Amino acid sequence: MQLINKEESYICNHNLIMDFLQASQLAAAASFPWIGRINKNEADGAGTEAMRKRMNQIDMTGVVVIGEGEMDEAPMLYINERLGTGHGPEVDIAVDPVEGTTLMSKGQENSLAVIAVAKRGSLLHAPDMYMQKIAAGPKAKGCIDINASLTENIHSVAKALEKDCKDLTVMIQDRPRHEGLIQEVIQTGARVRLFSDVDITGAIATGLDEIDVDLLVGTGGAPEGVIAAAALKCLGGDFQGKLIPENEAEYNRCIEMGIPHPDKSFTIDEIVKSDDCFFVATGITDGLLLKGVIELENSKMQTHSLVIAGGTIKSSQFVSSKF
Repeated sequence: MQLINKEESYICNHNLIMDFLQASQLAAAASFPWIGRINKNEADGAGTEAMRKRMNQIDMTGVVVIGEGEMDEAPMLYINERLGTGHGPEVDIAVDPVEGTTLMSKGQENSLAVIAVAKRGSLLHAPDMYMQKIAAGPKAKGCIDINASLTENIHSVAKALEKDCKDLTVMIQDRPRHEGLIQEVIQTGARVRLFSDVDITGAIATGLDEIDVDLLVGTGGAPEGVIAAAALKCLGGDFQGKLIPENEAEYNRCIEMGIPHPDKSFTIDEIVKSDDCFFVATGITDGLLLKGVIELENSKMQTHSLVIAGGTIKSSQFVSSKF
């Protein structure tokens, strides 16, 4: 796998990437028994502990910058938690061991284990609150503006992709708060592709030619926005976000976490400050990007994963003894 400029790369090396890939595989496999059990906290706990155990064996000094579960008090990899052996590269980690816990607990599609890793000090320390987002792939990089109307962004992306608006597909989470965006897409003549949860998947899809998604817009979790931005940065795509504190406590939380101007618009280079980063994900249930965990005969389990580093995308399947 060809990675970014080897002379400048600090963390994008094969061994470190494979270590984190195994951590995502273990989290997915540990969560597998909880698919369809209507118990998302147990699923989250199983995935979290498997991922934590493996990451603590990695030669690195890691800090969790984006953790999961802060809002609903589910089991979590805690913000500012230290991971690794204490030897090796210093890295920021953005993680969700079970992204889409509600989906997988109901036996539905698109749940996955995700990790983004970057050089220390590179990832935005985003609180667990809402973020307005817009994402596009490499061919439309520099053509999106979160402060412009959706109509303007659709026309701009269509021009960059050399498409008519009617041939553009815009992915939006199916929520009442997005009804205005959905209607605006329809008015431009573009197509809407709705999804229920896990906007990380939709954001990444904009950067993959194999998937018919050109633009993602809407409001979702800020931590997921950072992870999506890291994946798109690795792909050469584009992402912008704007935090939406809903009260004074959330506004102050931003300031406490090192964001002095919570109402500003963040570019992808402000959310992920270094090109020295990578993204790994493993499917738990079948989804837009990945196949879910499969239980095989002879106590084996098969996982399907995605690695994105330095513009290189690698999909892999892994078969191992049951965990």
